[in-house]
Amino acid sequence: MTEITAHHGLLNDTKLHVDDTGGSGRPVVLIHGWPLSGESWKYQVGALEAAGYRVVTYDRRGFGRSDKPLTGYDYNTLTDDLQAVLEALDLRDVTLVGFSMGGGEAARYFTKFGAERIHSVVFASAVPPYLLQTPGNPDGPLTAALAAKMTAGLTANQESFYEDFTTQFFSVDEKLVVTEEQRQEALALALQSSKVAALEAMASFASTDFRDDLPNVTVPALVIHGDGDATVPFEGSGERTHAALVNSELHVVAGGPHGVNVSHADEWNRVVIDFLAK
Repeated sequence: MTEITAHHGLLNDTKLHVDDTGGSGRPVVLIHGWPLSGESWKYQVGALEAAGYRVVTYDRRGFGRSDKPLTGYDYNTLTDDLQAVLEALDLRDVTLVGFSMGGGEAARYFTKFGAERIHSVVFASAVPPYLLQTPGNPDGPLTAALAAKMTAGLTANQESFYEDFTTQFFSVDEKLVVTEEQRQEALALALQSSKVAALEAMASFASTDFRDDLPNVTVPALVIHGDGDATVPFEGSGERTHAALVNSELHVVAGGPHGVNVSHADEWNRVVIDFLAK
C-alpha cells in the first residue's frame, strides 16, 4: 500500500491510494469502474498474482481511499493520474485492464502517452467507444433522458441511487446473479465516493467520445463483456470496440451482468490470464 501524488496543485496535491503486490512479474494495472474503488478487484488480484504477474490497483481520484478534490474528473486529467501511477512505480511492459469507466482511461492513454510503456490492453465491460446516443452516434446505448434521470437520482439521494445501481450492476433480466453479500460489498465501496466526484465522473463517462482514441491502440487488445450487461450493454459498447480494434480478441460471457468479474470470476480470470500469456 502506498500513496502517489498524481497532481501538484497551487494549494493542494492530489494523492492516489495504490496497492501493489510487487515482485518481478510483468505488471498488470487494474483500473476500476464507477463508483467503486481498487478494492472491487478482490477476485482478480490473487489469481493474477498466482499466475506470476505484478498486480497494481489504485483508487481513482474522488473514490475509495484517494483524495477527493472538487475538480479533475475529465478523462484527460484522469489519464494523467494513470500515467502518474505508471511513472511513480516505473512500470513498463504493462497490461492495462480498464473496467467500465476505466476503459475510458485505457483508451485515452494511447492518445496522450502512446504505447511506450504498454504491452497490451483489456477492455472489460468498458464504456468505449461512446456511450451517449446522439445524432452522430445513434448506436450509443445511453439516451440523454436516461443520463438525466441518473444525474437527478444521484443528486437527490445517493444512498437509494446506489442501492438501485448496484442491483442492476449485478443483475441479468432483473435477476441478481451474485450473492447479496457481494452486492453489499460493492454498495459499501460506492458509498466511499465523493458525491461531487461521482456526479462529475458520471458526466465524463456518459459524454466522452473515444472513437478517435481507439485507432491509437496499437498493442494486442482483448474485449471481454457479459451478454446480459444492463449497465453498459454489449451491443453498444464492447461489440463496437472490438470492431474498431483490428485483430482484437473478443470473449463474451454468457449470462454475464455488468459486474461479470465478480459473478463469473473464474471464467473472467481464466480468459484474461490466457490473454496475458500471449
